[in-house]
Amino acid sequence: MANTSGKGVQTLTSEYEIMRGDLVRILHDVTKDNVEYVFGKTGERFEQDDNQVVAHFSDGSSDTFDLLFGADGRGSPIQKAILPPGAANPARPIGVHIAYFFIPRTETDSNIRRTYLSPGGRMIFRRSHNPAGAQVYFFLKDGSPELSSIPRASVAQQKEFWTQRFRDAGWQTDRFLEGMKATENFHCREVVQIVTDTWHKGRVVLLGDAVHCPCPFSGMGTTGALVGAYVLAGEINRNHNNLPQAFENYDKTLRPFVNEIQNIKPTLIQLAMPDAWWGVMIIHLIARLLCFLRIPELVARFSKEEKGGCWKVPDYPELKPSR
Repeated sequence: MANTSGKGVQTLTSEYEIMRGDLVRILHDVTKDNVEYVFGKTGERFEQDDNQVVAHFSDGSSDTFDLLFGADGRGSPIQKAILPPGAANPARPIGVHIAYFFIPRTETDSNIRRTYLSPGGRMIFRRSHNPAGAQVYFFLKDGSPELSSIPRASVAQQKEFWTQRFRDAGWQTDRFLEGMKATENFHCREVVQIVTDTWHKGRVVLLGDAVHCPCPFSGMGTTGALVGAYVLAGEINRNHNNLPQAFENYDKTLRPFVNEIQNIKPTLIQLAMPDAWWGVMIIHLIARLLCFLRIPELVARFSKEEKGGCWKVPDYPELKPSR
């Protein structure tokens, strides 16, 4: 039920979507002639003074830079390095775990995402966006602290965990589990938000999920990262002789937007994955009623705000390329 009116906001089924992998390729292709990309190693630690940052990498090498941007995700070691002593863990669990992987597409797979609920706090997405592959998402509602260690286990152990928890879930689960065993493109994570007051220190500044991960259920992770990079670039350009001021402005300007996109309700997310069969039936009834009355379409069409509330993207005309 895409909102194709040209008015209001997008519905849950958007008329337009760019998959993250496609977006990464687009960004790489348009920047590769001006940016040096290095694959296969990660940043592990750094030292800095008033003039430079020395970064140390996973292959044992090091290099010196004017600035260090920590855009290394929600488990960022750079984030941990700049937090003040005794700071609270910035990761806020939602009580849900996700496994994400690719499997071969079949003739019955359409381009429309299918969602399936199973008792036991389980939910499955299946979607396809190319002729060869399908994407599968397993969602598990379980806030047990011991499950936080699953993403750090070996891939084989992770797959075994998800097999045991989903093998009786129904629908096409047998096909999905067989595909999961064979796939090399597999990712497992606990769903968290990253909330911290520390966005920068000296010549080191954080970006994207490393500083304000909104969680996958917000649908705003990539948007937040791109908007944040734009604001940071604009402030550095305007205040290149005063980096502390640039970083303070970045924080002050972007934080209201981050507060908006992180405004999710974990309780509602958990209620959408019922433990009992009758809970699943209630969700189905509500969904049918909303679609029959076209409520999502009407809400989207007459809503005045996109995600992010009243916050407006600042204008940095000096960043626009000259023609």
